[in-house]
Amino acid sequence: MEEHANTRFLTVTEVAATLRVSNMTVYRLINTGSLAAVRIGKSFRIREDDLNRYLTQQYTKAG
Repeated sequence: MEEHANTRFLTVTEVAATLRVSNMTVYRLINTGSLAAVRIGKSFRIREDDLNRYLTQQYTKAG
């Protein structure tokens, strides 16, 4: 569990703001499995590392 101590978790709203997309777009990415997320109660949290991994994959697909 110690490995997750320094992990930063982002809300859907924070991810949407970072990507400059709507919250619904982030939910779609989560539901399709494109973006990994953890469900906590009724909301999702996205690890910053997972967001960076997603962006890297998209960059290489476009590149």
